[in-house]
Amino acid sequence: MSDQPHILVVDDDRRIRDLTARFLSEQGFNVVTANDAADARDKMKSLAFDLLVLDIMMPGENGLELTVSLRAESDVPILLLTARSETEDRIAGFETGADDYLTKPFEPKELVLRIQSILKRARTAPRAAPQRRVIKFGEFLFELDRRRLFRGEEPVYLTEAETELLAELCNRAGEVVSRDELTSSSASETEEAAAPEAAGSRQVDVQVTRLRRKIEADPRFPRYLQTVRGRGYLLQPD
Repeated sequence: MSDQPHILVVDDDRRIRDLTARFLSEQGFNVVTANDAADARDKMKSLAFDLLVLDIMMPGENGLELTVSLRAESDVPILLLTARSETEDRIAGFETGADDYLTKPFEPKELVLRIQSILKRARTAPRAAPQRRVIKFGEFLFELDRRRLFRGEEPVYLTEAETELLAELCNRAGEVVSRDELTSSSASETEEAAAPEAAGSRQVDVQVTRLRRKIEADPRFPRYLQTVRGRGYLLQPD
């Protein structure tokens, strides 16, 4: 079982999803299914996949949008399925970073051959060095994957709560994040247990004040970690 390619089939149509999964399983693949993009993201948090078979036309986040998002952080092979057969649609699929594109209805055997071809290319292609996900603001650089802050070449010490707060703001850089959204990420389990929920926002304000002392030239007039009155906080990168 461990040597079988691990495939994630994502399709909101249960009949097609189940038929595709059953056929691929019969062909020797280890298959997991998801009914939409959110479900697929949940599965990918706990499982590593060799290839995604991804339907384009799904409610909410569609297949093209999910592909673009995944390509920002992963090189997992993606085969798109769609009922659209126009040239423009195929081009759009490849422009998102997909490895192949198959139009519905399709022959199951063709799907298998395409998957095998993609997996063969993935095994023989040289792997690119993983890119660091970083956010830069002024003299500072925050590594999202390692959750480390640098000022130039020098590391900057952050408490666990400050690290979680900055990581959440960096993940949503340029976007206003409410105090409620920041509460759970900035408070440690001990702080959460000791403080009532109503105190959560005040705790975030305290952590923001401390963080500003480390990243702002003048914490009274912050340039990077900005307050958006009545809404929350915003990290403004370069």
